Amino acid sequence: MAKHKTLPHPRGRAGIFLPMLEKFARFNKALSGWAALIGFAAVVFMVVLTCVDVLGAKLFRTPVPGSLDMIMLAQLMAISLAAGMTLIERRHVSVEFFVFLLPERLRSVVDGLVKALCLALFALIVWRLFDYGFHLQAGHEVTPTAQIPLAPFAYAAALAMVPVCLVLLQQVLGSLLGVPSDEP
Repeated sequence: MAKHKTLPHPRGRAGIFLPMLEKFARFNKALSGWAALIGFAAVVFMVVLTCVDVLGAKLFRTPVPGSLDMIMLAQLMAISLAAGMTLIERRHVSVEFFVFLLPERLRSVVDGLVKALCLALFALIVWRLFDYGFHLQAGHEVTPTAQIPLAPFAYAAALAMVPVCLVLLQQVLGSLLGVPSDEP
């Protein structure tokens, strides 16, 4: 009986895991896209509310009560919901002047470690935001003027960070499997 020679997979160490990683990347992009769309709606809400508030204050001498509270909360939602898509599209700020001097192999190791540390940081942020939301809920904390409960927004910000964690997990897995960083 002749032994068959096994050829290395054309995709390197990723092998059979690459299709799963690609599917995970598509899921992350879809989830982050929906979150970013909701974040964009929060930005539109801020623009409309600011216009109505300014026009009401200047023309009718009646500003929108609690508009600053609502804008503050809409900013929180807009920023936290857009974070996942920002990470996917590489629109975040990064400084890599030292890393480019390293050899390719060491550069990929450093990149993987940084992504793993970022994943740990954002997992910690999710946990602390849920904990913070619990404390806000227990203390019945509200905004100063409009008396809007703050706890749901802390919980929403925590949930908005989950896509960031998923994208970072995808990048860490890709780094472990040797997938170049421009791919999933």
